Amino acid sequence: MSQCSRHSMVDVPNQAAVGVGLMIVGTLLFIPGVMPGSSPLVLASIVAAALLLTVGTYLFGVSGEGRPV
Repeated sequence: MSQCSRHSMVDVPNQAAVGVGLMIVGTLLFIPGVMPGSSPLVLASIVAAALLLTVGTYLFGVSGEGRPV
């Protein structure tokens, strides 16, 4: 079995992968909030989306070596 087939083509640290995942979920949670006539539950999802985007961006930014992005 070749080296490429056992490992990912892009070496992403686990913390960065979690950060990217949180950013994706956070972005998807914003979609219902842009619809007209949003309910209070949908508005609460916007708060959760903002929190997930913030945490995801932080995790991704500090995952690498050296100075955080």
